[in-house]
Amino acid sequence: MSDDHDNSFATADAGASLTFPMQCSALRKNGHVVIKGRPCKIVDMSTSKTGKHGHAKVHLVAIDIFTNKKLEDLSPSTHNMDVPNVQRKEYQLINIDDGFLSLLEGGDTKDDVKLPDTDLGQQLQNDFEEGKDLLVTVVSAMGEEHALAYKEAPQN
Repeated sequence: MSDDHDNSFATADAGASLTFPMQCSALRKNGHVVIKGRPCKIVDMSTSKTGKHGHAKVHLVAIDIFTNKKLEDLSPSTHNMDVPNVQRKEYQLINIDDGFLSLLEGGDTKDDVKLPDTDLGQQLQNDFEEGKDLLVTVVSAMGEEHALAYKEAPQN
């Protein structure tokens, strides 16, 4: 066989999927779940037993981790629901440009996180303009990223 095949493979992450399945009865308050295609944090859940031959149902109340909208779902406790892979990372803020944060992590810069258009974003911009050294917490799930919080970097 000759070695003249020019195969090129697109690189991907380490095979981590955006979500993984979990049985409803195994979900817990303050955990995460996907409701209506959105990654959410569970704020309340209750299980109801149904009639003689019915299945127990789990009622979930959750808040979208990016938009803070309240979502609800009702599902049989034996069914699987998707749970988002939620990652939380802290970056050093180096600049704010055109509504985007310029972040630094271990020598690499990240320029694709939007400045939140909330009070948090306004406060972040004000503190940065005052010359404070800030650490921004970025949460990512299901291909979305969001600056969720920030704090002043500890002084050595």
